[in-house]
Amino acid sequence: MSTKRERARRAGWWATIGVASLLTVMCVCLLFAAIRNDGAISEQLGTATATVDSVAFDRTIIHFETPDGIVHSPANGVLYPDGLAAGQLVRIEYDASDPELARVAGRSATLTLLPLGSFVFFTWLVAGPVLWWIRRVNKRAAVPAPA
Repeated sequence: MSTKRERARRAGWWATIGVASLLTVMCVCLLFAAIRNDGAISEQLGTATATVDSVAFDRTIIHFETPDGIVHSPANGVLYPDGLAAGQLVRIEYDASDPELARVAGRSATLTLLPLGSFVFFTWLVAGPVLWWIRRVNKRAAVPAPA
């Protein structure tokens, strides 16, 4: 029968594996979502010049006019906004069937590889030693004390 400490270590092992795996799967899903968005934009490509309204940590808000004269401002901001500043004019590409989906011209999902890859790397860089330590403690606890 296992003791409370053994159960706690086993739970810690599975929790560490679960959290690291979940974060890895989330990063892979984000990469595939970026690729899907790029595909949708490329299928029905529209281009425009947009004005950057605001730049915040979580989104960069722009507004642009489509050929039909309607001004659009995507609620979720523009994709791949690195280096933009408020008031700047920037060329964008958007999905002509859904102008809410827009990206900075010339940028693509490949820009997400470095941040997502780094995040996965550092996640496992932390989880690896934790898992190794839990395994080491489990092995040490499994060895019976000399009589």
